[in-house]
Amino acid sequence: MVAIAARSLAGQSEDVTLPQFRTLVVLASRGPLRLADLADELAVDPSTATRLCDRLSRKRMISRRQSREDRREVRIGISTKGERLLALVTERRRAEIARIVARIPPDRRRELLDAFTLFGAAAGEIPDPDWSADWEF
Repeated sequence: MVAIAARSLAGQSEDVTLPQFRTLVVLASRGPLRLADLADELAVDPSTATRLCDRLSRKRMISRRQSREDRREVRIGISTKGERLLALVTERRRAEIARIVARIPPDRRRELLDAFTLFGAAAGEIPDPDWSADWEF
């Protein structure tokens, strides 16, 4: 799965690493987060999350905004540019997964979908109801 993600990112005009891409995925699925909460979601130290966000901010993939309720609090969210990159890479990844699944016998594909669904739930991922739309059962 990591190789599929890496190939999906390859050739992008933006130089985005897998950890940076994962940050965009978390922000897109969870919404704007405080840095400490983002670090928890990524299972990294806050200093690592800060460096990831600094790089993504320079690339204009994320935005940082002060909270209206507490000006000391900064929320990090995905930008429009980050959303576009996420959509493009996701489309590429889905196409590659569909090509791989096409090589699996049709009568076994439901097993694979069930296993992926179970795996994602155990990992705490937010389900994407459209991800298997290209699969033929």
